[in-house]
Amino acid sequence: MKMLQNHVILFDEECPMCLLYTKALVSTGMLPENGREPYQQIPPQICPLIDRQRAANEIAMVNTENGEVTYGIKSLFKIIGNAMPVFAPLFAFKPFLYFMAKVYAFISYNRKVIIPAKAKPGRIQPTFKLTYRIAYLLFTGLVTAYILTVYAHLLTRYVPLGGAYREYLICSGQMIFQGVIIFYYKRDKLWDYLGNMMTISFAGSILLIVALIVNNMINLHPVIYILYFLMVAGLMFLEHIRRTRLLQLGWLMTITWAIYRLLVLALIFSI
Repeated sequence: MKMLQNHVILFDEECPMCLLYTKALVSTGMLPENGREPYQQIPPQICPLIDRQRAANEIAMVNTENGEVTYGIKSLFKIIGNAMPVFAPLFAFKPFLYFMAKVYAFISYNRKVIIPAKAKPGRIQPTFKLTYRIAYLLFTGLVTAYILTVYAHLLTRYVPLGGAYREYLICSGQMIFQGVIIFYYKRDKLWDYLGNMMTISFAGSILLIVALIVNNMINLHPVIYILYFLMVAGLMFLEHIRRTRLLQLGWLMTITWAIYRLLVLALIFSI
């Protein structure tokens, strides 16, 4: 693959995803070893060329020869298009570029709740955009509810199946239940908490896909699927503790998160 010379990409060193994919760009030979720098430590010769806040929102790339700066998906397309020219026409196709710019923004503006890390004080943070956070909550909620609806069919021997929209009501109910509590407990953490909470639910549902795939290949006893579900729930509980610690929320949100799930379980078996 052809290496893009004389360019520096500026990534967020507090973002594990950003660290990972920019490192991959270097290790695959798309960028040289000195082709990535954290925007928190912008080299002096590059500093006057960029919009610092925009670089925090969208990954910036600077052409060190002429000072040209690109942001977001255009930076990534420039690197990939240089390494694999066959994709260059696609990356220049405006409808595709528009769509991918929205996908990139959806991930970038939610990256702190997808894979959280402790933010260092005094650092420039990505701008919060409510529309992208609401879109993220809707996306993760719908996908989670759909997978749970499918998974519920593996548990019918021991757990009542319920209506077609039961899991959707449970997921939306959890957002409302926890949202009300965090609103009165620590209002400034409302959207960060809900984003992290739904990431946990989304990750748990992705783990359930493993059991669904296994079920398509071999028939296991329903108890196995119940035990697997409980294991996933346990992992989600531990992850909830970890994330609420990062958010400095204490134990209240974890306790209410568990209480809601126990109440839902009791309601399912009582109907």
